[in-house]
Amino acid sequence: MTHPATDAPALPAPPLTSGVPGPLLGRWGAAASPEALARILPDPEHTLPVPSRYAEEELARVRERAEAERGSPWPQPLATLYSRYFRDGDRTGYESAVFARQDRLTRAILMAAATAAMAETAETAGTGATVADAATVADAWLDEAADGLVLLCEQSSWAWPAHEDTCPARGTVLPDPATPCLDLGAADVAAQLAWADAAIGDRLAARFPGLRERMRAETRWRVLEPFARRRDWHWLGLDGRVHNWCPWICGNVLVAALRLGEPGPGRARQVALAIEGLDRYLAALPADGSVDEGYEYWWNGVCRALEALDVLEHATSGALEAVGVPVVRETVRFPYRMHVGGRWYLNFADARARPPGDQPWHVLHRWARRVGDDDGVRHAVAHRGGGVPTDAELGRALSELADDGWRGAGSAEPPLVASAWLPGTQVGVARAEAGTVRGLLLAVKGGHNAENHNHNDVGTVVVAVDGVPVVVDAGRPTYTAQTFGPDRYAIWTMRSGWHNVPVVRGAEQGQGASFAARDVEVTDEPGVFALRLDLAPAYSVAGLLSWRRTARLDRKDGGVTIEDSWTFGDEGPPGEVRFLLAGEVRQEAPGRVLVRPPGDGRAALLTWNPGSASAALDERKLDDPMLAEVWGRRLTRLRLAPPAAARGSFAVRVQVAA
Repeated sequence: MTHPATDAPALPAPPLTSGVPGPLLGRWGAAASPEALARILPDPEHTLPVPSRYAEEELARVRERAEAERGSPWPQPLATLYSRYFRDGDRTGYESAVFARQDRLTRAILMAAATAAMAETAETAGTGATVADAATVADAWLDEAADGLVLLCEQSSWAWPAHEDTCPARGTVLPDPATPCLDLGAADVAAQLAWADAAIGDRLAARFPGLRERMRAETRWRVLEPFARRRDWHWLGLDGRVHNWCPWICGNVLVAALRLGEPGPGRARQVALAIEGLDRYLAALPADGSVDEGYEYWWNGVCRALEALDVLEHATSGALEAVGVPVVRETVRFPYRMHVGGRWYLNFADARARPPGDQPWHVLHRWARRVGDDDGVRHAVAHRGGGVPTDAELGRALSELADDGWRGAGSAEPPLVASAWLPGTQVGVARAEAGTVRGLLLAVKGGHNAENHNHNDVGTVVVAVDGVPVVVDAGRPTYTAQTFGPDRYAIWTMRSGWHNVPVVRGAEQGQGASFAARDVEVTDEPGVFALRLDLAPAYSVAGLLSWRRTARLDRKDGGVTIEDSWTFGDEGPPGEVRFLLAGEVRQEAPGRVLVRPPGDGRAALLTWNPGSASAALDERKLDDPMLAEVWGRRLTRLRLAPPAAARGSFAVRVQVAA
């Protein structure tokens, strides 16, 4: 396969980044060097773990979906869809077509692998028509998979338009195939091709000679070569800002290098660079294992790192294992610490309060087992679905099918911990009683306004009743060009004015690391959980000396109190205290607002001294499908304005309605 610029002069390989090793390199040392890896890495055919059997019941949903779509036209990510990102900011149309194509390909590969295994079983146990029929079915699914694989190889760019780095510089709206962009999308495709090769590669070679070579050539040109040559990719975090792209891309590149890379020093170097990226990401996590991007992004950050560590341990026959790394042990606790109840989770930053339920729970289960975290095991098992999800990524599906411990895990109830305090992100959460959703849950966030996927939300609170949020964080709407552009904070869900924080003398919070909480104190005792913090640094307001907030859950009476007290250097109105409410909101009387969440659950009652503040309710209709899917048709903002005073305080109490 000849690619553009193949005949260009070879550039010297950049050196491995020097610096203080993180938790992985500090543990493994020279064993993770390119030289050592060149000696211990096996032949590519033996690097990725794939199932030895394919259980019919685990693939029932996948089979039904695959059979329904086979024979129909494949999804096509068209030029008009690609260009929309640069014309009107829409990224959903193109990405949806890409995801639909890759999901269909994963289903076809799983069916090709599973039916081939069935054909082998039939050949061993039967004769005649049974064997012939099984082989015919297996070949039909292999044909379907080959069609999808070729479509990926023919795709002009594997990068998503929102990440394409050549278009802005050239003033174009379509990618330049001669300059591959390595982003989340490109790394995803490379890993999918690698897992496909591991699952059905031998059969592809027999039925479609040359296709495996094409898959290798495309992956090396588009992904492995740029990864090893360039060190200016922003997602590497070499500037000190490390986020979930780093393990997501490095983990997928690791898979691609192990299976599709050219054996030898170059492949060992690619693996070493991927390890370095994983190490940098884990080093950037707080010691408590928390994730500033929010619970939903744990799955596309930490979980990606854990999956990569699984692959790496398998490929090195256990020489490189990370079970004893402290931050790995701690971050396994993060998902269940953020659990509100049912499908509801705390959703600071760009996470959703009700994220998709089909997560790779087997990964959490496996690592919880390995580090000895029984609560993590229970939490994962409690979220088990009905086999492999229909839109699972190929590597995740194969990993799930190969995990005997997950398949035999039985059932369990989630742990629903009493409380957690995560100083690394200044997030605290507490519920009325451990082990049950009944009653109130309080969550509070300090932090700063330069976090990854940041919202301006220093000091915000979330309150849930019986496991359903009523005082809420809206989360994020559908991503567009604006989401990560210079106008991000013009989006209402990102602004502090639509979070549960004060607006101080007409000013909302600023963005940047200096806009942060100070003097943060936590009380975590059997009868009470409370977080106290000063929000003044989060605002640029002349004369503001302090704005202290105390959010408290009293387990004796089951109530939550949010108290604000302020000090200015001059007289004047302090501003407004705001709360965003979900469900049916009704002001029953002065100083009383009832919030009834959807369904038949109990309501929450917000009360305050009616003489201490004027009150107003603003309804926000939700026309974005992502927000509406979580919250319904609307959210309601409660605005409370205390009278002018240089000093003052104001408290709102939340109780379960009688």
